[in-house]
Amino acid sequence: MNEFRVSDRSAIVTGAASGIGREVALLLAGSGCAVVVVDYDEAGAKAVAEEVSQAGGAVLPVVGDVRDRDTVERAIVEAGRLAPLRVAVNNAGVGTGLDPIDKVTPEEWRRIMSIDLDAVNTCLQLQLPAIAENGGGAVVNTASALGLIARAGQSPYITAKHGVIGLTKAAALDYAPQGVRVNAVCPGVVDTPLVPQDDAIRQLLIAQHPIGRLGHPAEIAAMIAFLASDAASFVTGAAIPVDGGMTTG
Repeated sequence: MNEFRVSDRSAIVTGAASGIGREVALLLAGSGCAVVVVDYDEAGAKAVAEEVSQAGGAVLPVVGDVRDRDTVERAIVEAGRLAPLRVAVNNAGVGTGLDPIDKVTPEEWRRIMSIDLDAVNTCLQLQLPAIAENGGGAVVNTASALGLIARAGQSPYITAKHGVIGLTKAAALDYAPQGVRVNAVCPGVVDTPLVPQDDAIRQLLIAQHPIGRLGHPAEIAAMIAFLASDAASFVTGAAIPVDGGMTTG
């Protein structure tokens, strides 16, 4: 059985300035993986890079918008300076408001699609050949439990996350012969600063999870790190819920 091993490679983690992305960067680095932290939040990206460095990890920050090919290309180059690029975690994303489909503006639709789906496609188009050239590896995309089910009032986000899962499966088939595994994690509601602090709203969100609480970023990061490691060598094309039972009902 393959061990949990990522020590001979570098990883790109997008959306790494906070939340799940930050936890992924710290966990991979703690397992010996060199990490490139990518985020449009310059202060946040540099702060996480400093955390990784202080813990003894090899790290470089890249500040930019993952919708821009230049940002993704720079991340790939920087990763190669640290170690062979063999892992990518496409975690950057945004949420949407609670509007019925007929109230969603074209601008809001395009904003969500450009960040939550188009950017993942751009990342995959550039990362997959680079990883294949290094002998293979793993890509993990952050989808959502709402990529597996639906809720009222979130049509742009739900559509984008369903798209991420479809893209994950298609990419997994395209690159399986070249030794690159592609999977998605599907988190439930994760307790980050983006979650409303109003107690009534939080209770409604908690009620969606049979386990009786919201998720923690570290719990999602643990699944991502597993999928990125050699321990998951027979896993590809999967969309794995990490959702406290949200999608079981």
